[in-house]
Amino acid sequence: MAIASLPSKTGQIRKENEILILAAAEQEFADRGFDGAVMGRIAKRAGLARANIYYYFNSREQLYWRLLKNIVAKWNESFPDINREDDPANILGAYIKAKVKFSLQNPAASKIFAGEILRGAPIIGEYLEDLYGNWLRGRVDVIEAWIQAGKMDRVDPHHLIFMIWSTTQHYADFDFQVKAALGKDKYTKEDFHKITSTLTHIILKGCGIKPLEDAAL
Repeated sequence: MAIASLPSKTGQIRKENEILILAAAEQEFADRGFDGAVMGRIAKRAGLARANIYYYFNSREQLYWRLLKNIVAKWNESFPDINREDDPANILGAYIKAKVKFSLQNPAASKIFAGEILRGAPIIGEYLEDLYGNWLRGRVDVIEAWIQAGKMDRVDPHHLIFMIWSTTQHYADFDFQVKAALGKDKYTKEDFHKITSTLTHIILKGCGIKPLEDAAL
């Protein structure tokens, strides 16, 4: 019985350690950038021996790559496959809300991604080109179908998506600036509602879409 349960227990330990390492690495890369991050500090943040880090990740680059890939995957999950029969107010409103929530709850992740892009995306560039070729095309085609069906005004679908990315991620990438301007140390639940409802109202109205009542709440 004990032997049979060993693989499951080992797998659980591995999963837990990976979670610890990724959380520690996220903070390290967010604080110091890729060039300033070191595996020793990541191990210390995770409460693990440095050798254990290399057991799970062969290099700093591999760990950084895993973080970036996880960040992109989480963002993309918030804008799932859509079709022309969907209601753009529902779909776009939900996407804006999900992106704001991610930025407020995971500011370090957003900053890591922004830092990678500002460096010219040397690690994740090819992956993004392949990923967004299909991911973006599918969503652009549906938005174009909504326009053709008269569900929204004619706007460029690419730039609509880029606008949602930039406005929602601003609250993570420039959180210090926003919080300083608001005179507070951290975002509150009320801030989340205000940010989401404001962005939803402006973006949807700008597309000729009537926002759903309390769509952001």
